Amino acid sequence: MINIFPVPAFKDNYIWILHRQETPYVAIVDPGDAQPVLDMLDRTGYQPLAILITHHHRDHTGGIKQLLERYPMPVYGPPNEGIADLSNVVVEGDQVSLQKLGCELDVIEVPGHTRGHVAYYMNGALFCGDTLFTGGCGRLFEGTPEQMYQSLKKIAALPASTQVYCAHEYTQDNLIFAKVVEPDNPDLQTRIEDTQRLRLINQPTVPAPLSLEMATNPFLRCDLPNVTEAAEKFALKSLNSGVDTFSTVRYWKDTLD
Repeated sequence: MINIFPVPAFKDNYIWILHRQETPYVAIVDPGDAQPVLDMLDRTGYQPLAILITHHHRDHTGGIKQLLERYPMPVYGPPNEGIADLSNVVVEGDQVSLQKLGCELDVIEVPGHTRGHVAYYMNGALFCGDTLFTGGCGRLFEGTPEQMYQSLKKIAALPASTQVYCAHEYTQDNLIFAKVVEPDNPDLQTRIEDTQRLRLINQPTVPAPLSLEMATNPFLRCDLPNVTEAAEKFALKSLNSGVDTFSTVRYWKDTLD
């Protein structure tokens, strides 16, 4: 059995830890800061086997060097992202086999936030970095709307029970915008209330089931008529495809952030 838990970092990052129960072994996803991970390892006595990187941004990679100084181990990540200390390049269709954890993670290319962004999928758990957020999606810093739209379609095709382990605690802010797009969505209103309750007691809202994202996340709902209509009202023009709607909704959120 794999247990997944977060190590909080910075203001709102989650560094995800995969731990094989009844063993000391762990893998680390997107360690932007080494110190909280080192503190966790000291506290638990766990032994890290590997680092998995989704993309090159500093808040996802900044702790690699310091962790490797103490714990030599492979670092998996996408090519062409300029990630220092990367030892194992992974692309679409590859599998990361972590034998001591007894698990394999499928690599999915999900560009948009960055050009080479990847996600890792394992037994109903998706580590998607900054591509899909709970209630939202990443900004288009390097990729195109078409790339991000197609990346989100890949994620949407995964089983509805998939748990989405994104890298930031952004849910509450994301749902404020989702409510602007779909003010009459009852599932969204319930989610807003549930999220508020969790944050009041400082509990994480991540992970979330993909089924909930499909019901409430506007960036996964750009093929639906009501989301298209809302985007057309904002854009003051007709939108002819899901990509057009996505591009408009992403721009709409950017204007409010």
